[in-house]
Amino acid sequence: MGETGGIALAMASVLALLGMGWLALAMEVHWAQVHGREGPPAGSAPRLRWLGAGALLGALALCLRADHASMAALVWVMLLAAAALGVALTLAWRPAALRWLWPARR
Repeated sequence: MGETGGIALAMASVLALLGMGWLALAMEVHWAQVHGREGPPAGSAPRLRWLGAGALLGALALCLRADHASMAALVWVMLLAAAALGVALTLAWRPAALRWLWPARR
C-alpha cells in the first residue's frame, strides 16, 4: 500500500464516521439527544438514512481502492465497528458534538 492507499483509508475512516453519525441521527431518540427535541424534521430521516448508507458504501469503495478485496473487506468491517463505537461514545458523553452533522432548523 502506497501513499494513495493511506489517503484512501483515511478518507474511508471519515466516511465511516459520517455514515454512522447520519444513521444515528435518523433515529428519533438520537435526534432528541443531539438536538433536544423529538424526531428529525419531516423528510429528513430518509435523507439521513440514504446519506449514511451512501457514506458507508463510499468507505467500502475507498477500502477496495486501497487494498485487495479480502483485506479491504476486513478493514471496512473494522472501520464500521470503530465508527459505530465512536458515535455511540459521543452520544453517551457529548451528544451536542454531533449537531454539526445535520443542523436543526428552528
